[in-house]
Amino acid sequence: MQKFAPITLLIACLTMSAVARAEVLPSTAPEQVGFSSDRLARITDLFSRDIEAGAIPGAVILIARHGKVAYFEALGYRDRAAGDPMRHDSIFRIYSMTKPIFSVGAMSLIEEGRMYLAEPTEKYLPAYADMSVGIAADGATSGMKLVPADRPIKIHDLLRHTSGLTYAFIGNGPVKDAYRNSGLAAFELNLSIAEYANQLADLPLLWQPGTTWDYGRSTDLLGAVMDVVADEPLDRFLAARIFEPLGMVDTGFWVPDAKQGRIAEPQADPETGAVDQLIDVTRPPKMFAGGHGLVSTVMDYARFCQMMLNGGTLDGARILSRKTVEFMTADHLGDAIDKNGTVYLPGPGYGFGLGFGVRTAAGESPWLGSVGEYYWGGYAGTYFWVDPAEQMIVVYMMQSVKNRNHYRAQLRNLVLQAIVD
Repeated sequence: MQKFAPITLLIACLTMSAVARAEVLPSTAPEQVGFSSDRLARITDLFSRDIEAGAIPGAVILIARHGKVAYFEALGYRDRAAGDPMRHDSIFRIYSMTKPIFSVGAMSLIEEGRMYLAEPTEKYLPAYADMSVGIAADGATSGMKLVPADRPIKIHDLLRHTSGLTYAFIGNGPVKDAYRNSGLAAFELNLSIAEYANQLADLPLLWQPGTTWDYGRSTDLLGAVMDVVADEPLDRFLAARIFEPLGMVDTGFWVPDAKQGRIAEPQADPETGAVDQLIDVTRPPKMFAGGHGLVSTVMDYARFCQMMLNGGTLDGARILSRKTVEFMTADHLGDAIDKNGTVYLPGPGYGFGLGFGVRTAAGESPWLGSVGEYYWGGYAGTYFWVDPAEQMIVVYMMQSVKNRNHYRAQLRNLVLQAIVD
């Protein structure tokens, strides 16, 4: 066996350490980037008070402006039942905050000319030829008749949620019943992404493709397309295209043994005693789900957001072109797409781009914000937004399904009231 000289061994160890070390964004005093320290302290006060009252277990919150972190706090408990405090590098199940990352991965393939938005999904997944749309028979709420889809599902539809695919757990009706009865509705399935896509093709669409925004399995199917086009497993593809270049060392589809002591856990509901049953991230999944499968930390996700705000680049790593980022974060619905599907999650004053809700009006929404900002959140309580007008990113993570919407609204108000310049 070859022996390393001491200095060579030292260099090798330092190199391996650097590869494994998480990259961070630079920090600064709040006043240097236009925040009031006193006003930012209101965030700490509110969350600390509610954590002490038992409403939520804990949270990690990061706010950066002009590329520098002005606020980064770990509050409360990583695991309240164990008495373990929250850490800045706690690892969270990010659920639907997976979707923007997959969308960026898909657009990188489009930039290479390996696929394009107007292509039909069936080109890569033949099972999606000749899809049908399910409608209630004779206006009834049970029973269903099938009509042919007017046109194929395009890759564009998968990115903007106009495919006709849906989720089983939102809303009712015969197509929703078909999803619930199919065995494909759960977040955790013992299927590969290719197997899942083939079985999903047997279910009817809820809407004619390209007509209606409806939240659902579109990004999972996008992942199946990416799996074919990239011709490599999705975990390796995303690591090579996004995670490794951005230094997102704690982002992936599961948490290795050595890091499992950092997983943020939900707490028992103080009223019912029930604990949210979240996906098991302690072992590799069979399905790399584009809609909900990733775990991450606040700093990792902040680096992803800062890359987007910078026009596709961070610390010398170019992920996308500036024009692609501008295109992704524009509204792709307009007046042509019906927003009265199952439920329009982006909300009033927002359109939807390619993986993000996009603010189109200064008013209309009950949330403070800027025209042109884009955002999304995750089922278990995670949330982010990017505000190009203010040159700001905000990333917030906790694990509480019940309280996710309440604290998102609170945090928006608290962050934006702290901007004084």
